[in-house]
Amino acid sequence: MYKEIIKKAIDAKAKSYSPYSKFSVGAAVITEDGVMYSGCNIENAAYTPTICAERTAIFKAISEGNRIIKKIAIIGSTKDTFPCGVCRQVIREFQSEDMEIIVANSLEDYKVFKLEELLPYSFGPDKLKKESD
Repeated sequence: MYKEIIKKAIDAKAKSYSPYSKFSVGAAVITEDGVMYSGCNIENAAYTPTICAERTAIFKAISEGNRIIKKIAIIGSTKDTFPCGVCRQVIREFQSEDMEIIVANSLEDYKVFKLEELLPYSFGPDKLKKESD
């Protein structure tokens, strides 16, 4: 299963729009129901409207009604491209309990992490007090 999601991330990386940083990133997610979505980083001359590949893939899934992410694979222009802090927080929002983050360099060279390893002591929806409480 890892090679399929990594391949999807590699394909997404090829579509990156990164003329300013020259740092291409691709990501792919698998949702709770097994659907796969991919995304690439998309830069903008104004810089702040830029979006990371991870968020592009996650937001595509969310916009299609899939709110639980089981796996995400990330591949970048350098060895071991990890998600940025903002992406880690977005991943936290939509993660399944057993979610895996796959940091890939190729189909054969990858590492698998749990979000707790990359974002310890995180804040998420479960930390919010419900109004009815």
